[in-house]
Amino acid sequence: MTKYVGAIDQGTTSTRFMVFDHCGREVAKHQREHKQILPRAGWVEHDPYEIWQATQEVVSAALGKAGITAKDLAAIGVTNQRETTLVWDRRTGVPYCNAVVWQDTRTDKIAAALTNDGHSAVIRKRSGLTPSPYFSGGKVRWILENVDGVRADADAGHAIFGTVDSWLIWWLTGGPDGGLHVTDVTNAGRTMLMDLESLMWDDELLALFDIPRSMLPAIKSSSEVYGYTEVDGPFKGAVAIAGDLGDQHAALVGQVCLEPGQLKNTYGTGNFLLLNTGTEIVRSANGLLTTLAYKFGDAPAVYALEGSIAVTGSSIQWLRDQLGIIDSASDVEALAASVDDNGGVCFVPAFSGLFAPYWRSDARGIIVGLSRYNTSAHIARAALEAICLQSKDVVDAMIADAGLDLTILRVDGGVTANELCMQIQADVLGVPVSRPVVAETTALGAAYAAGLAVGYWADTDELVANWNESRRWEPHSSPGDRERRQSQWKNAVEKTMGWVDVGD
Repeated sequence: MTKYVGAIDQGTTSTRFMVFDHCGREVAKHQREHKQILPRAGWVEHDPYEIWQATQEVVSAALGKAGITAKDLAAIGVTNQRETTLVWDRRTGVPYCNAVVWQDTRTDKIAAALTNDGHSAVIRKRSGLTPSPYFSGGKVRWILENVDGVRADADAGHAIFGTVDSWLIWWLTGGPDGGLHVTDVTNAGRTMLMDLESLMWDDELLALFDIPRSMLPAIKSSSEVYGYTEVDGPFKGAVAIAGDLGDQHAALVGQVCLEPGQLKNTYGTGNFLLLNTGTEIVRSANGLLTTLAYKFGDAPAVYALEGSIAVTGSSIQWLRDQLGIIDSASDVEALAASVDDNGGVCFVPAFSGLFAPYWRSDARGIIVGLSRYNTSAHIARAALEAICLQSKDVVDAMIADAGLDLTILRVDGGVTANELCMQIQADVLGVPVSRPVVAETTALGAAYAAGLAVGYWADTDELVANWNESRRWEPHSSPGDRERRQSQWKNAVEKTMGWVDVGD
C-alpha cells in the first residue's frame, strides 16, 4: 500500500499542504499566509496568482519535510474557502480581476434587489440559501457587470468561473493545456446556482443572475478521481486528485460526523456549525442554510443544516492589526484571562454584516458598555465571548429546526488552541466541548475523501476508528449566568442593525 494521502487546504488567510498516514495522523505540513487586499470599506480580495504560488510552495516544502515524493502519495484532496469567486480566461489562465472573497459585501445591493423583486422564495427552495452577498452567484454577476471585457469573453466561452478548488485543480491538471474545470457538490451548493435535489446547475437561477452556463465548472461528487497532477507541477509526478470539499464540509468529514444528528463547529476566520441531516433535505425556519454535507462517489448525497458566522477568529486579527492591543493572535488568551469578566463590555464583530441566524447585511460591528474602568483586557475578553455567543445563536436555531438534543459539541480549527475561549464556549452552551487529537480536521476531511476514492481507506468505519479526543471542557456556569450573558448579547446585536443602506 502507498504510505500516505495529502491534502491542499486553501483557506481565507493561508494555504497549507498536509500529509496524513493511514491512522489519520499528521506526518508533515507547511503553511503560508497570503495578503488580504482591502480596496475600500466592505471589499475583501485575494490575488489568485499568490494563492497558486503559495500552493506550489507549501506542497514542495511539506513533501520535503516528510522526506517523500509523489510516488508515496495514494491521492490528494483539495479543500478551500468556499464562496470566494474567481473568473479567468481559459485560454491563458489570466484572472480578469482579484478573487472576490466570501466576506466581501460589494454585492449587497444585488442581494437586496433579488429579495425586493420577490425572488427569495425560489432561491431558498432551489439552492437552500438565502439571497446574501456571502454567496458566489452575486459575485459572478458583479464581475460580469463591472470588469471590462468579462461579459463579452463569457458569451464567447472564454471567461470561466470557479471557487478556489476549481482554480487549483485547473492549474494542477494542466491549466491552459487541458486543465480540468470541475468542482464538487459542496462548493457548487454555495453559489445560489445549483439545485439541491438534482445537484445540477439550475436554469432559472442562472437566468436570475444572468450568468452563462458556459462559465461554470462540471459538478462532481466529493470523492472520486477527477484527474492527475501534471508531472512538471508542484508534485513533480502524477498523483490522483480524488477529493474536493468546501472547507466546512471537509471539517465535518474530518470530525467523522457521518451520522444524522452529529454536529461540529469549526473556529477559523469565521465560525461554521454543520449538523448532519442524512439524505433528508431539512428546510430551516430559523435562519439556517440547507446545504450539501458531502457526496461520496455514487452514494446518495448527504445534507446538512449550517449556521455560518462571518467574523470570529478574524476579530482577533483585527485586535492585532487594526487596534494594536496584542502583538500576535496567541496573545489574546493571556490578555483576556487577566480579568475575571468582560467588565460590562459587549463586542459584536459584524464587520461583514450578520450572517446566521440574522442575515442582516445592514449590520456593522460595535463595542458597547464601555466606561473609564474598562481596559484592553475587557475588549479582548469580549472578543472571545463574541465567538462563543454567536455560536450559541446558531446552536439555538439548530435545536429549533431539527429538535436537536445537544449533549456535546465537537470543535476544530485554529481558535480551539485558545483554552479560555473553549471554556467560555462550554459555559455559554451548558454542554461539554470536545476537541480531537487532529485539530486541523479540514485538511484531514479532504484527505479522507481522496483516500476513500482510491481505496486507501476501505470504508468510513476506518475513519471513525481514527477519531480520538484530545481535550474536553466541562461547563461551570449556572443557568442564571448563561441567561444574563445571552440577554446582554441580544441587546448588543440589536444595536448593530441598520448602520448601512443596502436598498436598491
